[in-house]
Amino acid sequence: MQRLAMDLRVLSRELALYLEHQVRVGFFGSGVGLSLLLGFGVAYACYYLSSIAKKPQLVTGGESFSRFLREHCPVVTETYYPTVWCWESRGQTLLRPFITAKPPVQYRKCVVFNNRGVAGENLLTPRTYCCANTEDLETVIHHVHSLYPSAPFLAAGVSMGGMLLLNYLGKIGPKTPLMAAATFSVGWNTFACSESLEKPLNWLLFNYYLTTCLQSSVNKHRHMFVKQIDMDHVMKAKSIREFDKRFTSVMFGYPTIDDYYTDASPNRRLDSVGIPVLCLNSEDDVFSPSHAIPIETAKQNPNVALVLTSHGGHIGFLEGIWPRQCTYMDRVFQQFVRAMVEHGHELART
Repeated sequence: MQRLAMDLRVLSRELALYLEHQVRVGFFGSGVGLSLLLGFGVAYACYYLSSIAKKPQLVTGGESFSRFLREHCPVVTETYYPTVWCWESRGQTLLRPFITAKPPVQYRKCVVFNNRGVAGENLLTPRTYCCANTEDLETVIHHVHSLYPSAPFLAAGVSMGGMLLLNYLGKIGPKTPLMAAATFSVGWNTFACSESLEKPLNWLLFNYYLTTCLQSSVNKHRHMFVKQIDMDHVMKAKSIREFDKRFTSVMFGYPTIDDYYTDASPNRRLDSVGIPVLCLNSEDDVFSPSHAIPIETAKQNPNVALVLTSHGGHIGFLEGIWPRQCTYMDRVFQQFVRAMVEHGHELART
């Protein structure tokens, strides 16, 4: 024991002298700090390349659509390299609006479709919108098609817009005037989405803020709803589920919130989609958990292609050292639209 105590004292003294020397000459000046930094960099690079940067999973229900995408939309088979300093799901989701540029876009002709109650100060009917009700979207699509019946006509939906678009396509089948569609970061199962967003950290970062935004959007039109909805009760909601239970499901006549969420989930209608649809989702999206993505259903429909990345968050998909100009989602959209416009005739509707 005495020998062990002596050895420990000697070791402590040597360590103290070593640390004193490090402080005097400088951490990096000794070479140890630089070695640690380089070692950490190599370890991080190995982890990034082995666990973060991966090829997306391409799930299709038909070989024809798969071959078409591989030939004309190669981005869906390329390795996706998320931004090395920001690949975590919540980080990508929160930072994307502040990092990516918003280039000016000039329109020669356009139709602007705003959901009721979202834009402007005047709401003419006591009704806003929900993921399951596609009447307004269908009206807009047929209106545009009537103006330009011979033009190539495609649609794209992001997040809730993608849910609305898929529900429309599932209801109408191949009779739509659209030649193709693309969706990004869709919530496939509304129950799973709600459950994920109600986890403590997700509630703090996303759920509560989005709930207040929904409350603000309807509160400015509250005079239109007071006869059928308890608006004071709506304004006390602390989550999206509570808001939907007290406002959305009531406004659209659903007996319960479960009835609304069942009807709003696009996974129920994916097998009825009758045109080529490309769906990009990230497996770490807190708004759309990976276990709820309908992979098996997609395999049964030759018109559907799922592109699943390991990382990307919700509408994130940042890539490059400084992801200012373009994201992986942008590249998928650009290549898919060009492929359908220029080579869409190669795909026949089933």
